[in-house]
Amino acid sequence: MKRRAIAALVLGATTIALSSAVWVGVANGRSQGKARQYVVLAERGASQTSVRAAVRRSGGRVLRANRRIGLLTVVSKNPDFVRTATATKAIRSVGRNRPFGRSLDGRHEKFDPASLDDALGAPPSSGSWSERAGGDDHEDEHGLEPLAGLQWDMQMIHATPEGSYDEQKGNKKVLVGIIDTGVDGTHPDIAPNFDNALSRNFTTDIPEIDGPCAEEVDQSCTDPANVDEGGHGTHVAGTIGAAINGLGIAGVAPGVTLVNLRAGQDSGFFFLQPTLDAMTYAADNGIDVVNMSYFTDPWLYNCRANPADSPAEQEEQALIIDATQRAADYARAHGVTLVSALGNENTDMGLPTPILDETSPDFPLLTEHPRTVDNSCLDVPAETDGVISVSSVGPSGAKSSFSNYGPEQNDLAAPGGWQSDFFGTPRFGSIANQVLSALPKSVATEKGWLNADGTPNTTDVVRDCGLTVCAYYRYEQGTSMASPHVAGVAALIVSEFGAREGKGITMDPVDVERILSQTATKRSCPNPPLVDYTLLNDPTLEFSPKTALCEGTPEFNGFSGNGIVDALAAVGADEDHQRHGGHDGEGH
Repeated sequence: MKRRAIAALVLGATTIALSSAVWVGVANGRSQGKARQYVVLAERGASQTSVRAAVRRSGGRVLRANRRIGLLTVVSKNPDFVRTATATKAIRSVGRNRPFGRSLDGRHEKFDPASLDDALGAPPSSGSWSERAGGDDHEDEHGLEPLAGLQWDMQMIHATPEGSYDEQKGNKKVLVGIIDTGVDGTHPDIAPNFDNALSRNFTTDIPEIDGPCAEEVDQSCTDPANVDEGGHGTHVAGTIGAAINGLGIAGVAPGVTLVNLRAGQDSGFFFLQPTLDAMTYAADNGIDVVNMSYFTDPWLYNCRANPADSPAEQEEQALIIDATQRAADYARAHGVTLVSALGNENTDMGLPTPILDETSPDFPLLTEHPRTVDNSCLDVPAETDGVISVSSVGPSGAKSSFSNYGPEQNDLAAPGGWQSDFFGTPRFGSIANQVLSALPKSVATEKGWLNADGTPNTTDVVRDCGLTVCAYYRYEQGTSMASPHVAGVAALIVSEFGAREGKGITMDPVDVERILSQTATKRSCPNPPLVDYTLLNDPTLEFSPKTALCEGTPEFNGFSGNGIVDALAAVGADEDHQRHGGHDGEGH
């Protein structure tokens, strides 16, 4: 299936919409006269006038521009636009405008976790496995929320009624942005904390990759800012800030405000410019913490000078690295703490020895070529300077078999589902080893996960009903699920220690990360440190290494970084603890 890029819908003060256009030529085609879109990164210090003039002289026309970081979307019929534009002094790099990202767990969609759970035997639970037992009492022995007993992840990081909730649930003035496939702002567990007015949708649906507009729930490719037709972003948002309301679950920070910064397609792909527009919008609008559970396509690793890549491909990868770094620098300078998932390839991100990358570029389809990559190549945004990168652990605290790792890149660990050992409880691979969070009812309906009466027909979907409303939740696994736990604790830290500024609360991201790192639960490397996953028969490792080597000390190592994030310890950190100790306190 061809994937075509279109100019994304741009909202907010950080961008200027100049015109709209659709991709009308093949992304890497060279025939004269076909209009093609490009992403252009200006040189630092270049004036807007000089950059626009350079684009014009190179045969291009600016469609829109993010002035905060000097990133433009341009259309041109000049087949030599890339070479001509990069030869000017005002332009640093040029890349083809096409889907530049994918949610981290999209590649595992083909695996049905229920199949493995059925083989192992579903774990015991009170009432139906796919629907909480009925009754009017919406508090059980596990805590305030009726499904709290299924949230092993919150228990692990002490985000519970007797833990961090008793000290700090989060302040409504603290804003958490979710850059993802969208957030269902009408979900009963998210609506109480959702800011519809501040939320934005920076992209539009693309029929070629997201499906025909007429077949969507709203029969439109232009979705409002409270919609998630993919489900990934709503799951992330629920982990961060599902409300304490006597229904379903509660998030890490159930008192903060959630803001949808949609930059991803329903299909899980992301455009570069909408993603960076979302980051700069967060900076300009008082967002305190941003979660980024996606990785940048088409390159699994972005290399500036890999000899296996053409000059144009090298230019494209350099643009991705540099433009993302600019956006991250801008956001951090405006008080935004950036958190990102580390990825699901069970790869040592320090790449101590060169490895073979046979999947890049993965777009356009069938254009990948084998190349050897080394530690000079970067996974973006996880390896962007200033971004807190997060690995995943299962219920036992062991590294998830799928999780990337490495002492260079791994800042913190958090619950993400599954685990590497056979002896944790519940068993490896079972549904209950995954993370339960919010699911849009529209997605559950579209996927066929519900019976005619609204009850779930699959073991990985749970329904909880109050007196007037029912809500849906789903088990998922991945570093995408780990990252929002850290984002939630970061929001608690800002709530507890941040300074009032205007109508909001703010805190230096350096200080936020310092507390996260110093209060995390330290975990030693396993003994022996080389873990062999061969016997697990884990479907997520089909295209990944089957072993992982942990290097480092209990204070800091490649599997858990500075440790497993701890909500209770973080909000209880005293001033002396905040100022001393820890690893280096800087995101990679």
